[in-house]
Amino acid sequence: MSQLNSKCIMVQGTSSNAGKSIMVAALCRIYSRRGYRVAPFKSQNMSLNSYTTKENAEIAIAQVFQAEAAGLEPSHHMNPVLLKPKEDFISQVIVHGKPAGDMNFYEYQQNFRDQALEAISESLEYLKNEYDLIFIEGAGSPAEINMRDRDLANMEIAHLADADVILVADIDRGGVFASIAGTFSLLDEKDRSRIKAVVINKFRGNLDILMPGIQQIEKIIGVPVLGVLPYDHSLKIPEEDSASLSERKYRGNGDITIGVMRLPRISNFTDLDPLEYEPDIGLKLIEIGDRIGNIDALIIPGTRNTVNDMIALNEGGFSDEIRELSKKIPIMGICGGYQMLGNEIVDENLKESKYGSVKGLGLLDSVTYFGKVPKIISRSQGLLINKGFLKDIPLETITGYELHEGITEINTTKPLLKIIKGCGNTLESDYDGAIEGNIMGTYFHGIFHNYYFRRAFTDYLREKKGLKKLGFSEDPFKNSKQFSLDRLAEIVENNMDMEFVDKMVLENIKKN
Repeated sequence: MSQLNSKCIMVQGTSSNAGKSIMVAALCRIYSRRGYRVAPFKSQNMSLNSYTTKENAEIAIAQVFQAEAAGLEPSHHMNPVLLKPKEDFISQVIVHGKPAGDMNFYEYQQNFRDQALEAISESLEYLKNEYDLIFIEGAGSPAEINMRDRDLANMEIAHLADADVILVADIDRGGVFASIAGTFSLLDEKDRSRIKAVVINKFRGNLDILMPGIQQIEKIIGVPVLGVLPYDHSLKIPEEDSASLSERKYRGNGDITIGVMRLPRISNFTDLDPLEYEPDIGLKLIEIGDRIGNIDALIIPGTRNTVNDMIALNEGGFSDEIRELSKKIPIMGICGGYQMLGNEIVDENLKESKYGSVKGLGLLDSVTYFGKVPKIISRSQGLLINKGFLKDIPLETITGYELHEGITEINTTKPLLKIIKGCGNTLESDYDGAIEGNIMGTYFHGIFHNYYFRRAFTDYLREKKGLKKLGFSEDPFKNSKQFSLDRLAEIVENNMDMEFVDKMVLENIKKN
C-alpha cells in the first residue's frame, strides 16, 4: 500500500489486568493483516517476565507477544524502559534493553525520569518513522491521581504520541460501570479528551441484561462503548504478572505431576508454558508455606533475586525436602533455579542482595558468583553434550535466551551444553548448565520450548511411571500462539465496532 503518515492509538485500562496487553495484540494482528505496517509500544513496563531480542536487548514478554501478532521481530524500541522489581522497593532499570542501574522509586523519579522520558521519546519517534500504525499499551490506570505528575506510561505518553485512547474495563472483577465513570471523573479535561471510546472485557453473562447499563454509562461519560468482549478460556496468552499465576496457571491434574516452585520473586515463568500442552502432564504450583507433596519431577524456575529466594526456600522448610526428593525424582533448575542447585551462591559485594553469600542446595558441584561480570543478555544456542536421563532425545541442538548476572563455575559435575552462541556458565568456559544423575540445571530460558528436549524429559517421566511414551511427532505447542492470536483477533472483530476503530486509524493518516 502507499506510504502513510503514522497514527498512534493507545489502549489504557481502568485497572491492572483489564486486558490492555491482549487488546493491543489483537489490534496489531487485525491491522497487520489488512496490510498496514503495525508496531506495538509500551513506554514503561514493570515485569519480571522478560525476553532477549535479536539485538541482545531485554524487553517485557508482552511486547514480544504483540510483535508476533504484528508479524515482527521484537525490538527494544517497543519497550524502551523496563522496571524489574528486585527487593525493598528497588528495581533494576532497563533502558533500551540494557541495565541502567538499581534504583528505588525516589531515585528513579527524581534523578532518572528525564533520561527515561528521553529514551521513550527516541523509541516512539523511531517507530513512527518506520510504521503506519503504532498501538500503545498503557500501564495500570490513568486515574492514579497521586502519580499523574510523574506519569511515564499513560496520559503523558498519549499526549506525547498525539494518540487517541481506547479505555478497557474488566467486568469480571465487578463494578465495571463505577470503574469507567470513576476513571473519567478523576481525569482533568485535557486528559479526558483523549479517550474516544470504551471497551468492556471478560464478560460471561447475558448481554441483554448489560445493555441498559451500557446506554446509561455512554450518557454519563459522553463517549461510546465499542463492544463487550467475552471471556474465552481457550486462549493461552503469555503472562507478564506473576500475580496471575495463582489465579489461572498451573492448575489441573494429569497422570504425571510436575511441581513448580513459586518463588517469591519468580521470573520468566513462561519458560514452563509448553509443558501445559503435554497431554498427560499436570503442573502443580507450590507456594511458600505449602508442602511439595507427591510429584514426579520438580522445576525451580528463574528468579529476580537468587539469594533472597534461596533464603525463602530455607525458611519455608523446602531445602531438606528437595534434597530428599532428589534421590527419587528429577530436579530441574533454570537460571536462578540452576544457581540454587549448587553448593554456594557468593555475593561478597552485595550485588544481588543485602544478605550477601548463602549456601545452595548442594545438589550440583558448582558455585555461583555475583559481581564478576555485567549482566548477560543474549540469544543463545548450545549442543547437548551430556544427555543423562534424556537418552532418547534425537536432536541435540538447544536454543534459548540468557538473562543473568551471576556466573557459575562447575567442578566435578558434567556440563549440559556446549555453547555455540551465548555465554552459559562463564565467559571463558564455553559450556552451559550441569547434569548429575537426576539433577539438571541451565541458564537457557526457553529450554522447554525445544520440542525434542521437552518430549524427552516428559517421556522419561512417563516411562518411569509405567506409562507409554508418546515419542516424537508434531509439537502440540508449536501452533498454540498463532491459534491464540487468530482467536483473539476474531473475538475483537466479532464483538467490537471496528468501523469506529477504522475511522480512528484513518484520522490524520493521509496518503502522500
